[in-house]
Amino acid sequence: MSLSLQQRGNVFLVVAACLLAVGICLPFSGHDLQRSTQIVMSLGAVLYGLSAGSGERLLDRPSTYGLMAIIGLGVISSVLAHQPLWALTEVALFVGCGAIAVAFALLRRQGGEPMDRALILIVLLLCLVKSLQYLWAAASAFTSGNDVLNLDHLLSGFSNKRFYGQFQTFTLALLALPLLLANVTRAMRAGVFALLCVWWLIAISGGTRGTWLGLAVAAGVLTVLGPWGRRWVAWQLAALCGGLVLYWLLFVGLAGYLGIEVGSGAGDRLTTSLSGRGPIWLQAWHMIEERPWLGFGPMHFADIANEIAAHPHQAVLQWASEWGVPSALCVAVLAWRAGWATCRIVRARALSEAGEDLLRLCLFAALVGTLVQSMVDGVIVMPNSQVWLALVVGWLMALHVGRTPLDSGLKWAGAAWQIAGVMAVGLMLFIAARDLPHTVQDQADYLRAGHDHLQPRFWAQGVIALPGQ
Repeated sequence: MSLSLQQRGNVFLVVAACLLAVGICLPFSGHDLQRSTQIVMSLGAVLYGLSAGSGERLLDRPSTYGLMAIIGLGVISSVLAHQPLWALTEVALFVGCGAIAVAFALLRRQGGEPMDRALILIVLLLCLVKSLQYLWAAASAFTSGNDVLNLDHLLSGFSNKRFYGQFQTFTLALLALPLLLANVTRAMRAGVFALLCVWWLIAISGGTRGTWLGLAVAAGVLTVLGPWGRRWVAWQLAALCGGLVLYWLLFVGLAGYLGIEVGSGAGDRLTTSLSGRGPIWLQAWHMIEERPWLGFGPMHFADIANEIAAHPHQAVLQWASEWGVPSALCVAVLAWRAGWATCRIVRARALSEAGEDLLRLCLFAALVGTLVQSMVDGVIVMPNSQVWLALVVGWLMALHVGRTPLDSGLKWAGAAWQIAGVMAVGLMLFIAARDLPHTVQDQADYLRAGHDHLQPRFWAQGVIALPGQ
């Protein structure tokens, strides 16, 4: 017996939640596992999108043409690139993220407000599991008898603590939603606030300055968007203070009492240094100067070997150097149009207490914080961050009030998008089947060749430059 549309949506949501949990909650999780779960989620999203037609379009005509231009320019740039297959894989990754965003948008539009509650429940459970893992690791460290406690060792599930920080930028913004809702019990509110305090403790001890910067800018934006935005800021500031108190009690007071030296503390991150980003930003700029129109090809920053990173840790420089300046301008215009449209709705409904409007506020805060962080970090590169960015964008698309009937003149675009999704997932599955059996050996060979660390891009060892290049 075939499943109904609502049942297929529920299946996709459960599968997506399980994949998110596997990607970040397993102690041995990391970049390659998260990329693998992203590919599987892209497959599920494409299949769900094929079966869940909609009488409403998700994008207006200018956005549709802009998306087509981005993909078209990406394909042309890929064909002309030094390694076309890797470049096309990056384009496929972009389409796969788009498929995930569309799937979440269709899921929310067809499921309504119950899907909002399901989303927040998923966020709460994921953050609760990660918080318990962190507190357990801290308790184990204090009782181990060691004289030194490295705070970085308390973080698990991510290859790098900055990737953990990117995940926190999304979830810190969303965790405040239950604190804003009127129908939440006092006990539930206290529990969520305690979780938010611990989540801020982890963000402080993790030392990801991009998270601090992104949420600070998001707080500044929400402050001028009405009383509910200011209430969101107030809750975040209160939880931040709670996190600071917990940090002092654990890693200053208790550690000092036990005679334990704390390494990689938050104070060590209170600097204005670029942490090695200067040379890779300069490399990206030189690439733009050399090939401004079509770039070197998607993913091809990783085709020019350097000793720092396989991506420039800056979204605009990365896109312009790899996809070309015209493509980067298309992305910037689409992002501005979408952001401004959402900002206008948030401002127009500044006094609304409806759960949908408060969720939109939190999603917008997550989006602003993430976009700011992408200016100094690889948010658009890391698989878990790409999935969460797609989720936030898709949910905002579903909540957008400017819905219009499906334009018959754009039906061909919908069919083309479905074909592109199938081809993109097929290519990513091929790359995964080709590479995953020997990724561990490839990483060992890379490190044995004299490199002191892995440089993530598509895989954890993301440098695609050929030997001797």
